[in-house]
Amino acid sequence: MSPAAVAVFSWLLLAAGAGTTSAGGHVPGQAHVSHRTPEASRVGPLFHGALADGHFCTASVVDSPGRSLLVTAAHCLDDGADGVTFAPGYRNGRAPYGVWRISAVYVDRRWSHGADEDFDVAFAVVAPLHGRRLGDTVGGNHLGIDPGDHRRVRLTGYPDSSDQPLSCVNTASRVGRGQLRIDCTDYSLGTSGSPWVTAVDHSSHIGTVIGVIGGHQQGGDTDEVSYSSYFGSGIRGLYRTAVAHGG
Repeated sequence: MSPAAVAVFSWLLLAAGAGTTSAGGHVPGQAHVSHRTPEASRVGPLFHGALADGHFCTASVVDSPGRSLLVTAAHCLDDGADGVTFAPGYRNGRAPYGVWRISAVYVDRRWSHGADEDFDVAFAVVAPLHGRRLGDTVGGNHLGIDPGDHRRVRLTGYPDSSDQPLSCVNTASRVGRGQLRIDCTDYSLGTSGSPWVTAVDHSSHIGTVIGVIGGHQQGGDTDEVSYSSYFGSGIRGLYRTAVAHGG
C-alpha cells in the first residue's frame, strides 16, 4: 500500500471510531469525583497565575531525573508558560501541595509548526518551591512509550466547571496510527491534558502514563469520547529534550 493510501486508510479508521457510540460497542465508563489518593495527588489543574483566576487545563507529574516535570496537552500551552502555575491535588480552592510555577515548555516541532494532532503533547518544567522539587513532594508516574492497544487506564482530570477532579476507568483503544480513544462520561472543557494511567503498583502507588487528553479534535468534541496522541518514539524524544533541560 502506498504511503498516501496508508494515510487515507488511517484517517478513515479514526473517523469511524469518532462516530461510534456505546451502541456500536463502546461502553462509556462513568466518571465520579476522584478519591483523595496518592495517585490523585500527582494530578492538578493549570492556572493563569493565582488560584482565584480559575483553571483551564489539567496536567500531571511524570517521573524524571530532575524531579520537576509535568506532562499535558500541547494545545493547553500554545501561549507559552508565562504566568502559568500548577496545583497538584487541588480541591475546592485548596492546594495542599503548593502552587508551582512553570518555567519552560517543550513541544514537538510537528505541533509548533503544523499543529499535527499526533503530537499534541507537552512537557513542562516547574521551578522549585521553597527549595523542594515537585517530584520529591508528590512523586511521579512513569512515562509509557508504545503502549499498544486495549490498555485498562484511569483517567483523572478537572473540568472548568468543577473544583474537584473526576476519575473514570475504561479501556483505551488505538485508532488510526497516531491516536488512542477512551469512552468516559463528563470530560468537558478543562480536562485537556488529563493523564491516562495504567498498571498502578499497589505498594508504591506509582503507575504509567500512556496518554493525555488531546490529539484528535483537541481531545474530542463530545464529553463522552476522549482522545490522546499516541506515545511513540517522537514523544520519547520530546521527553528526553525536556529532561536534558532540567526536567
